[in-house]
Amino acid sequence: METLKQAADAVLHKAVSGAQNVPGVVAMATNAKANIYEGHAGVRALGHAQEMTADTVMCIFSCTKAITGATAMQLVEEGKIKLSDPAKAYVPYIADIKVLDGFDSHGAPKLRVPKGDITVEHLLTHTAGFGYDFFNADVLKYNTATKTPGIISSSIDALSKSVLLFDPGHEWEYGTNIDWVGQVVEAVRGKKLGAVMKQHIFDPLGMGDTAYKITPSMQARLAKLHQRGADGKLTPLDLILPQDPGFEAGGHGLYATIGDYMKFIRMYLNDGMGPNGPVLKPETVAISAQNHIGKLRVKSLPGAIPSLSNEAEFFPGMPKTWGLSFMINNENAPTGRPAGALAWAGLANLYYWIDRQNGLGGMWG
Repeated sequence: METLKQAADAVLHKAVSGAQNVPGVVAMATNAKANIYEGHAGVRALGHAQEMTADTVMCIFSCTKAITGATAMQLVEEGKIKLSDPAKAYVPYIADIKVLDGFDSHGAPKLRVPKGDITVEHLLTHTAGFGYDFFNADVLKYNTATKTPGIISSSIDALSKSVLLFDPGHEWEYGTNIDWVGQVVEAVRGKKLGAVMKQHIFDPLGMGDTAYKITPSMQARLAKLHQRGADGKLTPLDLILPQDPGFEAGGHGLYATIGDYMKFIRMYLNDGMGPNGPVLKPETVAISAQNHIGKLRVKSLPGAIPSLSNEAEFFPGMPKTWGLSFMINNENAPTGRPAGALAWAGLANLYYWIDRQNGLGGMWG
């Protein structure tokens, strides 16, 4: 085990070597009982001496999605919602969203009524039709034409001005779907999404460093986001997502430590069981880990806004599907990850995986 730790540490330090004061990395791996590796290297922000530590706080962006998905599946367990329910039963204004049917000669969007209702399952599986402007050129063109805010400044108003790229259930497109799931959860629970997560996920799992609002303790350990310029150089940003927002984004809004996310991953390795009792039922975890998009496949995500993301493609050429709410690799990966493993990522270079077959999981940020 020590040999493996030394090898992993060497990889981390190599990743940040060759330059003075480079941004850092935190990486952890876990089995079903506890962390089996913890490593860190580099600093929390360029130009600052504060080193990256295991308890460094990061904006986890889309790693938020799986946690929102878990809160929705708890409602399914309780019989308060069904996957087949129309989302408009809980969030009525989603019924007003139209399908983008191209643009006219002046660049104005052409819209039509969708041919079916958006269900809770469509939202959890990214098959409702919603996209992201930084991964889809048509969404970017639509947002620009309608002056609709993008991800960082997203709000209820931005959601209400959304557009569908296709009729619900017809394709797979990564987008703001889980933001809508968060709105469903809030409507049913009658409280803000962060409060729901705290009561039903964070407190039971002991995730004291995960929240939408950064506590003073978290602020003292916060790593800065960095922007890479055209010349390849990195610049630290003072960007922090809105604190106490009216809209808590189910798709991207949380701050957390890698160690806290290990606790969430272990819950799935233990069939939903946490240190203080069950968080999800074993059958719910099993259902969540199954393919829910049929013959549809997860596709490459082209970078429509280069300043935010390059093209994103996990295991190029390998068929991938989607569960509730994770990516699933359908075949054994060359890295050793078996078919059926769960994974996803966050915009600011965070990546996690959950290998339930071998009882292993991990994350780095």
